[in-house]
Amino acid sequence: QVQLVESGGGLVQAGGSLRLSCAASGRTDTFSNYAMGWFRQAPGKEREFVAAITWNSGSTYSADSVKGRFSISRDNAKNTLYLQMNSLKPEDTATYYCAVKRLGGSYYYTANYHSWGQGTQVTVSS
Repeated sequence: QVQLVESGGGLVQAGGSLRLSCAASGRTDTFSNYAMGWFRQAPGKEREFVAAITWNSGSTYSADSVKGRFSISRDNAKNTLYLQMNSLKPEDTATYYCAVKRLGGSYYYTANYHSWGQGTQVTVSS
């Protein structure tokens, strides 16, 4: 089993930036050999896709709502996944989660991911 721990969340003003990290421990070969994703969940809403990256960083995928503002990256040597968030908006306020993608299936659906972290809260004030 791989364990994932997110960090880097906080309170930021609109237009500001944050960098989230997702550190893997345990079966870190699971981290380095599989695609990873970031999702977010706002109060009263379903968890939604934010961004994903293939195991070798060859391809990335982003939700339309964050394209041009957020970028996903990973460092397999450090077993860490990142989400750089720029030009933050109040509607980006949510708990952000990282997870490991299963083989096959769409990058955009939560059902295709496992080993979720506990989440890190991001609050953007207007």
